[in-house]
Amino acid sequence: MSVPSHGQCKWNARYAAADAGAGEAAWVLREYAHLLPTPTQGQGQALDLACGLGANALYLAGRGLQVSAWDGSAQAIARLQTEAQARGLTLTAAVRDVVEQPPEPASLDVIVVAHFLERRLFPALIAALRPGGLLFYQTFTTQRVEGQSTPSNPDFLLAPNELLELCQPLRILAYREDGLAGNLTQGMRARAACVGMQR
Repeated sequence: MSVPSHGQCKWNARYAAADAGAGEAAWVLREYAHLLPTPTQGQGQALDLACGLGANALYLAGRGLQVSAWDGSAQAIARLQTEAQARGLTLTAAVRDVVEQPPEPASLDVIVVAHFLERRLFPALIAALRPGGLLFYQTFTTQRVEGQSTPSNPDFLLAPNELLELCQPLRILAYREDGLAGNLTQGMRARAACVGMQR
């Protein structure tokens, strides 16, 4: 039996202390849900990568997709399984090191990543999409705004337009990064979001 790493222990403790429920699905997924495969197009294979408590996985399962959810925290996965059962939703949740074990090439129709950044993963994520497959990605940027909570480690923050560049091999269907322009109390601040389609 493997021993949880320091990082896993930290996240297990954080998820154990989190409020009940999975929270809300990422803005990019809710805003562009109309791009998801429909039941008439067949049951799409979807992955919520670094899923945390699985709000995105639950959202996708509720829309009829065949969903997998991966996270390094056993506590998060256990809570997601309980929540899915309570909602009567079917999904497959697993404890998995998503960096060391990325998805297989051409295996998925939808991948969602929210508030997780590992730049080395992008080639594997893009390769994992089948033709026409979609990547929904949303995470934090270096352009902080007062009152917005963002990671303190700069490795987990995107430079301006970096997400657009990382997703560039895909056909970009939507991109949002309001930066520091205009009224900072409105719009998407301290975050960037992208939807890209495999060609």
